Amino acid sequence: MILIALKMLLGDRTKYVGLLFGITFTSFLVTFAASYFGGMMTRSFALIADNPGTDVWVMDPAVVAIDRPINLPTSALSRVRSVEGVRSAVPLAVAQADARFPNGHFQSFQVIGVDDATLTGVPLMKAGATADVLRASGAVIVDGGGTSGKMETPSLVSDQWPSGQPHLDVPTRPLIVGDELLIDDTRVQVAGESMALPRFPPRPLLFTTYSTAERILLPERRRLTFVLATAAPDVDARALAARIEKATHLRARSSADFKEDTVRWMIVNSEDVGDAVTMLSIAMLVGFGVTGVMMFMFTSDNLKYYAVLSAMGASTRLLLTMILAQAALCALIGTGLGLGLCAVAGRLFTMYDFPYRMMWFAPTVGGAAVVLVSVGAAAFSMRPVLKMQPASFLTGR
Repeated sequence: MILIALKMLLGDRTKYVGLLFGITFTSFLVTFAASYFGGMMTRSFALIADNPGTDVWVMDPAVVAIDRPINLPTSALSRVRSVEGVRSAVPLAVAQADARFPNGHFQSFQVIGVDDATLTGVPLMKAGATADVLRASGAVIVDGGGTSGKMETPSLVSDQWPSGQPHLDVPTRPLIVGDELLIDDTRVQVAGESMALPRFPPRPLLFTTYSTAERILLPERRRLTFVLATAAPDVDARALAARIEKATHLRARSSADFKEDTVRWMIVNSEDVGDAVTMLSIAMLVGFGVTGVMMFMFTSDNLKYYAVLSAMGASTRLLLTMILAQAALCALIGTGLGLGLCAVAGRLFTMYDFPYRMMWFAPTVGGAAVVLVSVGAAAFSMRPVLKMQPASFLTGR
């Protein structure tokens, strides 16, 4: 009987394609929303991921996410270094600054000041360069941070540092080594470009040494944002974090725990999470609407066949099982098509630095949505079969 149900479904090509379209749309859009969420979350802790050698992040007790820092007193660095089990501890400064380009254009950068001695915190560099380029006076490393077209300098020398009005509408090119920027009336020189992980929200990045950051940024009583600690051999990161908290009364989190804290904060506070949930809800509503209507029409058009089967002794339970089998076949094929389209679309989105990452839960959420839509559509289309009177169809009434 299941085979008969599938032949009935495949025999009506129009409604079969309509059912596949509704389920494929649901699978694609729900999986896409989950992948967008995954990309958004992984980019939210990109600064942590850019420092894989750091075991413990030490911060102000009120800090709950990497992008919501409060600066520490300089003495915090010495206090962390004095804790038993800490092999090394280095400072990291994180701040925002507006940089003036040579044509007069302003662009906001996230400035990251790394330890002068070890240069811990500088990501991998492009063109085979190393972090040692920062040892030159006033040197900075730039990165798009997930943006495009934000780091453009005038192509012509005559348009750079004009004495009159800013030259904003002139031909531009990307920043290269040797270009200069002005930050708070202090001139810095681009010494390289990094391959840092894209941020969310996207923002241009500027890496420099801690001492240079103190010189180019507006004066603050506290400049230290995080202390990056590494554990001594055979010392667990979480145990060391607890030890640092107890000894310094600062907040200390292992890298893994700090990532989880950041993701949790994003889920609760980010408006973009609400956008992803809205997209998911719309996908399920549209998918259920299309699939439910097509399934209902298909069942209604084939009531006479169900009536014949019922008259031949098929139970109502068996007839409902046939409808579920039809919905299951469409769900299986539609899910595969939706996931395939999502994978292809993902390749395109990642080429343009879109926050897209298909993690393990994305296909799971997409599959679960398809199951809900398919079961709902099947239940909706069962009503005509349950109300069917076989005698009426067989006698032509």
